[in-house]
Amino acid sequence: MNPTAAILLIGDEILSGRTKDSNGNHLAKRLAELGIDLLEIRVVPDDHSVIVAALNALRATHKHVFTSGGIGPTHDDITADAVAAAFGVSIDVREDARAILATNYDNPADLNEMRLRMARIPAGASLIDNPISKAPGFSLGNVHVMAGVPVIFEAMVAGLLPQLTGGAPMRSTSVRLDRPEGEVAAGLAKIAARFPALSIGSYPFVSGRGFGTNIVARGTDEAMLLAAETEILTLR
Repeated sequence: MNPTAAILLIGDEILSGRTKDSNGNHLAKRLAELGIDLLEIRVVPDDHSVIVAALNALRATHKHVFTSGGIGPTHDDITADAVAAAFGVSIDVREDARAILATNYDNPADLNEMRLRMARIPAGASLIDNPISKAPGFSLGNVHVMAGVPVIFEAMVAGLLPQLTGGAPMRSTSVRLDRPEGEVAAGLAKIAARFPALSIGSYPFVSGRGFGTNIVARGTDEAMLLAAETEILTLR
């Protein structure tokens, strides 16, 4: 059985609609390739108690929890403190994190008090490399904490995931049916019953030719996916 994961997206800007999340989508694809089953994506505000509660719930349920956002230099960047609180450990500027962060500034004076917030690491955590802006993320237990800026988040993910053990990669196949969902639902239900090991979803759309349905089958067995695809094609 593949290990499971959850993603915790942190930030008022996501909930307000000001920022459109792409990090969850990016990580979902990478986890599927690695064979880690993503079971939940949760979005929470910049609220210490809410973040702590979400972390404790998710880390007790899943093999891995990945967070995005809230580890910058400003007052509302509270993720690191919330992670420390969730694990019941101390947090402070760590010298290895400070040294890495300092390489991003030609003038040592530019590494001011607020920027040093990005070198505050909970006790016992290991650092996640940030090749873009140097401010490291970190892993503590089964929680992996990364930046919210997409280009930085993606670079952190690229460095972190090879260190994790996955299972069988998730594969998928998609079939377009130019028929409404209601016309194919009965036949699709029978196909889904014959392939219980696959996740088979129905996704309606509207085109210039009218209503249609995309059928997506997902699973780890390629032969089974091919067999299911063959049956789905008979619904056209």
